[in-house]
Amino acid sequence: MQVSVLRAAAVARAASSSVHLMADDEAEEGAFVAEDVTALLKEQVDAVLQNTAYSHQMVPQWTSAVIEKSLAALKDTNKPAKYIVTAAIVQKNGAGLHLASSTYWDSTQDGSAFLRWENKTMYCLITVFSLAL
Repeated sequence: MQVSVLRAAAVARAASSSVHLMADDEAEEGAFVAEDVTALLKEQVDAVLQNTAYSHQMVPQWTSAVIEKSLAALKDTNKPAKYIVTAAIVQKNGAGLHLASSTYWDSTQDGSAFLRWENKTMYCLITVFSLAL
C-alpha cells in the first residue's frame, strides 16, 4: 500500500514538474541564453577562421566577416532584441590583453555572451550584448 502511495506522489510531482517546465519555457522563449549564443558564435568564428594562420593584412576582413556572420545568425533566431557585437583578432605571441565591460540593464531579459576562440597562431575574442525590445 505504501509503495503505491509513493508511486502516486512521484507521478504527481513529475506531472507538476513538466507543467512548471513548460510554463518556464514559454516565459523564457524570448530570454537571452548565454550558452546558446556562445555556441552560435563558435560556429560563426569556425566558419571564418577554422583553417587559417594569423595574417596582419587579413585581420580587418576576418573581423568584419565574424561580426557580420554573427549578427546574421543572431537575427535569424527571431528573438525580440537588438544586438551589439564586438570582435578582436590578435596574434598569439605571448603579449597580454585585458578586456572589460560593464552593463546596466534588465538582467531578466538582456544579456551578454563572450567567446575566446583560438588556434595555433591567433585568438578571436568576441562579445555579444543583447538588449530586449
